[in-house]
Amino acid sequence: MVDLPPRFTLGVIPGATPGKWIDVWNSRMPRTPLHLVHLSVADQYQALASGEVDAAIVRLPISKDRLHVIELYEEDPVVIASIDSHLTAAEQLSLEDLSGEVLIVPDDDVLDLDVPGAVAPRFAAPADIEEAIQTVAAGVGIVIVPMSIARANRRKDTAYRVLSDGPASPVGVAWLADSDNPAINAFIGIVRGRTAQSSRA
Repeated sequence: MVDLPPRFTLGVIPGATPGKWIDVWNSRMPRTPLHLVHLSVADQYQALASGEVDAAIVRLPISKDRLHVIELYEEDPVVIASIDSHLTAAEQLSLEDLSGEVLIVPDDDVLDLDVPGAVAPRFAAPADIEEAIQTVAAGVGIVIVPMSIARANRRKDTAYRVLSDGPASPVGVAWLADSDNPAINAFIGIVRGRTAQSSRA
């Protein structure tokens, strides 16, 4: 049996929901507590490179310099608008539907999406997505984010719709390539759905 370290530190970016994996970890490795560290997408690489976290659920793309990266899934992009916006009348939206809309791009934007015909706001970019959504709730503009971030920031005065022709936003798990921490292998096994009895093969 492999000896695990006294603690395993997992970084998570906004919107990530590793709860099911953490539950499995706590069940299988009760003597090695899993410590969560919330990371911004801008800081995710540095947190891994510096050893602040042992592994992280990251928003892709991420530099693969010194890292192993496994893509886990892709998220649909969604448009968040005021609950009173005409955009909410549709079940889903296209980039063409957004022409003429004020597009708010916060400083921590993760999609870097070009929307033809969208209008730039006449105010400074919000510091983060939460602030951008507050502005949208006031009836000013729209913001485009991965679906998990929209769900995590759900409000009664906003609504979101899938952007059907927007780019998917992949999410993965990453760790230092030269790490010899056996807890990382154990966590990757859980993420990949290995049972407690299965081997690493």
